[in-house]
Amino acid sequence: MNQPCPNDGGTTPSDAYPHSQPNDGRLQGLLSAVISIAEELTLEAVLRRIVQSACQLLDAQYGALGVIGEDGGLSHFITEGIEPDLAKLIGPLPTGHGVLGLLIREPRPIRLPNLHDHPASFGFPRHHPPMRTFLGAPIRIRDVVFGNLYLTEKKGGQLFTAEDEELAVALAGAAGFAIENAKLFDDAQLRTKWLEAGRSIAVLMMAAAREDAAPGPEAVAQTALKTSGSILALIASPPNEAGQVEVLAAAGDGSMEWRGRLLDLDSASVRSVRSSGKPVTSERAAELLGPAFGGLAGPSLLARLGTDSAEHGLLMLARSKGSLPYTSLTKEMVAVYCAQSSLALELANAHKIRERLILYADRDRIAQDLHDVVIQRLFAAGLNVQSLGRFIDDPSGSLRIRAITDELDATIKELRDTIYSLRATVGEGELLSSRILNTVRRVSKSLSFAPRISLSGPIDSHVPAALAQQLLAVVSEGVSNAVRHAQAAEIDVAVSAGGGSLSVKVSDDGRGIGNPDGRSGLANMEDRALNLNGTFRVESAAGRGTRIYWSVPLNRAGAARVP
Repeated sequence: MNQPCPNDGGTTPSDAYPHSQPNDGRLQGLLSAVISIAEELTLEAVLRRIVQSACQLLDAQYGALGVIGEDGGLSHFITEGIEPDLAKLIGPLPTGHGVLGLLIREPRPIRLPNLHDHPASFGFPRHHPPMRTFLGAPIRIRDVVFGNLYLTEKKGGQLFTAEDEELAVALAGAAGFAIENAKLFDDAQLRTKWLEAGRSIAVLMMAAAREDAAPGPEAVAQTALKTSGSILALIASPPNEAGQVEVLAAAGDGSMEWRGRLLDLDSASVRSVRSSGKPVTSERAAELLGPAFGGLAGPSLLARLGTDSAEHGLLMLARSKGSLPYTSLTKEMVAVYCAQSSLALELANAHKIRERLILYADRDRIAQDLHDVVIQRLFAAGLNVQSLGRFIDDPSGSLRIRAITDELDATIKELRDTIYSLRATVGEGELLSSRILNTVRRVSKSLSFAPRISLSGPIDSHVPAALAQQLLAVVSEGVSNAVRHAQAAEIDVAVSAGGGSLSVKVSDDGRGIGNPDGRSGLANMEDRALNLNGTFRVESAAGRGTRIYWSVPLNRAGAARVP
């Protein structure tokens, strides 16, 4: 239990200091300290109360509690006795060097008459107050060392005694239980906060769908920003063929500067996040999120917004310099939040499509009624009025009848125009995403299975009408080729907008094609891509299926050069 410590003449064990049983007053002080620690609920409050109670109990001028992070260094350092202004002058908090690091490597109590005489002493930064006497004790949660309690400068210029050491060890033991309870409480609070965030997004999306509003990714970014304690939250599209992503929504510091930007993220991290669905973190934003984040020196997190079958892009979070890193629990809950938000976006989109279909069906019914009922009645009324002319000899009466029939003819013409307009609106107002779904279903009607369809990015809002027609033609031709020639058991269709491009991928597990250049449908798709300054390629092997890739530029304003 005792750590060798240096003395004036060298190093001697801490038992060289006289031992004595703590008196009743100090035991009462220890009990009061334990009770005061147990009164706190949150981890931050418990840690601070531990340091304050230790300084008061052991008459130390300065105290600190260092939390050991996942990398073995100090991830959190709480001090007592140093004023905030002085702390700013001192600079960054310790990370675990010197005697502090010794306690991390060898978690047992250590008591020193003079810190500077110890071989592991690392020295102090400029502006640091002088510290000589030292007492340290590890804080354990069950069998795991959570951190260390550090005390320096016993008041009155005295040395820390063996009795002080015993009291510090006892307080550290009680602190371990309080910290464990506080961690459980904080973890429960964090889980509740993220689950509530996901629920609020779902409620917001469904309410917006009913009111025909579309907060979409902006709301997801804003909620993630507040819940995670970050300074910046970005929603980006899936990467294009060049590996770039486009920022679709932003919240936090300088958010306006980020919207619409193309970013080069770390490709290995993006692949890992998209394939596994597990968020990744980094101590510095630029290491994970690329050079564009060079101005952000704090921790960062990258997560997939969506699922394997419905990907809506990526969520990026960044904290300020010196902030605590994103914990493993935060990563876990961000993944849950992203899945919930993705589902909410899907449901809101499905609700919007359903509402539009109801509207279109109603318009179609009105058009049908106008055509089959109203127009026929007007036509019959016109014939009856016209037949009255045989019974009227007065020229003015005949003119009046002719005027009425002309008016009825004009009304019938206007009704026909209205019917045409209603039916045309149904086709033109339909969301592009639903038109893609309908196209795939129509072309694959003869199959015994339904192709898998994945839509990602702002397809409905960023793709202009002319380009949408080109896209639908490519989807139709690609799926039709697979249906007619592949003899496949599975067909996958993926359409994505973002990263400055509009892309289509149609893949199957069929027999493959021996000579891709010989098929006119593929040549047509290639011509469409080249006319739009895009790219087209086909990958196929006998018995191993076919993959068709089609991609064209799409600028941030949603305008593309369409011939």
